[in-house]
Amino acid sequence: MAVLNILSAVNHALDHEMGRDKSIIVYGEDVGFEGGVFRATTGLQKKYGKERCFDSPLAEAGIVGSGIGMAINGLKPVVEIQFSGFILPALNQILAHAARMRNRSRGKYSVPMVIRTPYGGGIRALEHHSESIEAIFGHIPGLKTVIPSTPYDTKGLLLAAIRDPDPVIFLEPKRIYRAFKQEVPEEDYIIPIGKAKVIKEGTDVTVVAYGALVHEVQKAIKELEEDGVSVELIDLRTISPIDKETIIKSVQKTGRFVAVHEAVKSFSVSAELISIVNEGAFLYLEAPPTRLTGFDITVPLPKGENHFIIDSKRIVDKIKEVVRF
Repeated sequence: MAVLNILSAVNHALDHEMGRDKSIIVYGEDVGFEGGVFRATTGLQKKYGKERCFDSPLAEAGIVGSGIGMAINGLKPVVEIQFSGFILPALNQILAHAARMRNRSRGKYSVPMVIRTPYGGGIRALEHHSESIEAIFGHIPGLKTVIPSTPYDTKGLLLAAIRDPDPVIFLEPKRIYRAFKQEVPEEDYIIPIGKAKVIKEGTDVTVVAYGALVHEVQKAIKELEEDGVSVELIDLRTISPIDKETIIKSVQKTGRFVAVHEAVKSFSVSAELISIVNEGAFLYLEAPPTRLTGFDITVPLPKGENHFIIDSKRIVDKIKEVVRF
């Protein structure tokens, strides 16, 4: 067993796959020599050479577009976008080409590539460094979108993403990159994409979260338990495809539902989750399914960030509101 944080789990998974499969290449802005802005790729260029781990120009559309061409022609690129807010210039390549290639070619070509990027707020960063735009990717057929919340899941999900025959957006919650460590098997294992995890069973309310907010919910649960509230916590893990079965089964048991995420409220993942609950468990509901999300504003700069980021106190208040309905 290795004891890793999320950041080192990313590095461990990339190292594991590059050693196993010579068709895998890793590149992006400062990814090679420096090992990435967060050092997620530290040591990979030295170990595997500049042909397999290298720095790219500061051109996100070029990073993704070149990766699509490589993937079609037999390589398995894992590209890094330095911050999720910088991915916007690459959306044309991702949405119009990577996601559509299998359909466009009627199955002749697939695009086995992974696009990694740190996402979310909480580190007092500048503009375009704190976005949570996962719903954009979840809306597009042909893309899978993954968000781990622990080192163990990070390795297992990243291995699954690299081996997937289609493009995967791999969003890494940078607020908890180094927040805690966990034992991670050094041997090969994967966590299937599209399968949520019931972290804690409960009877009063189902709470679904992902990424950094899974841990804020866990803090809230400790306080709620003192007040006699039993929470069933589900880590979504995968935005697209969503594990509908696990969510519906849980709500049929608890009768209440709360979705928690950092992204803005309108047209969000939580809206889709509430629709899933209404369609699959409406007759079991004892309270309206609800959500606790970011506000419908651009993520504030550092001085205002604490007013935007969801903490355990706000989660406690929202869950109590639903349970007392």
